[in-house]
Amino acid sequence: MNFIRPEASQALTRWRAVIISTLIILLGLWWALSSATPISWIGGAVVLMGVASAAAALQRMRFHAGRDGPGVVQIDEGAIAYFGPLTGGVVSRSEVTALAIDRSGKPPHWVLSQPGQPDVMIPLNAAGSDGLFDVFASLPGIRTERMLNEMRATAVGRVLIWQRNTRPATQLLH
Repeated sequence: MNFIRPEASQALTRWRAVIISTLIILLGLWWALSSATPISWIGGAVVLMGVASAAAALQRMRFHAGRDGPGVVQIDEGAIAYFGPLTGGVVSRSEVTALAIDRSGKPPHWVLSQPGQPDVMIPLNAAGSDGLFDVFASLPGIRTERMLNEMRATAVGRVLIWQRNTRPATQLLH
């Protein structure tokens, strides 16, 4: 027997990381404010970790675009695979040269580019697409806040979010 309505259960699941981070912050505050011993210093550190964890959890929540879109995303050992009803493809995270969002289709798509291969188009709401946040956040120099804002923008067309610096290292020194 289930005592929680399905909608409430989904909301709690979606906010789970933020709730846990808030509890960590409260524990750290309790430790920091309840004594003047080294525990108070540890409490301050726990508060900082909780704040960082809450910020990351809120970013992940903003990245979530649903799971009812076409296709499935699988991420395994640096390979990003998309299996869709009409298209699909695999790209290595280390080979991605550009990340864009294309809002001309329904639903909007992530566009992952790599040299010598066709672009891999992944719907924002494909099953498993939440795992792309970690992959995208690990791209060198990406601005995650800009990526999250572009996800919510309403303009039509393709927008380049990130591009790998392809100049040789000798040119970077000059």
